[in-house]
Amino acid sequence: MAVRKSRYECGLDAAVDVVGGKWKTLILWELHVHGAVRFGAMKRALTGISEKVLIQQLRELESDGVVHREVYREVPPRVEYSLTPLGEALNKALEPLGEWSKAYMDEVVTRRAGVA
Repeated sequence: MAVRKSRYECGLDAAVDVVGGKWKTLILWELHVHGAVRFGAMKRALTGISEKVLIQQLRELESDGVVHREVYREVPPRVEYSLTPLGEALNKALEPLGEWSKAYMDEVVTRRAGVA
């Protein structure tokens, strides 16, 4: 599991620590769009993520209080992940970043390709 900071310089520092990495924002978006999601469905939705990384990212998000893990005592066992109120608030805070990305994605891709 990633080493988490115990003290932050600013609010943005804390937010980036919670959502940092390639997959966490995509996990949050998937839970926002679909509500409670089982592990297998989440893995299928996030093309390219390994099972190990998905488990690690979900555990970190759960540890941060952003994701809730519900285990149903059935045969076979069923586990669902959903956003907590803190996770919903975080998704709302990320919406402007998503809008910025939509507006400037082509420019970012072009600059990264060295064309600009």
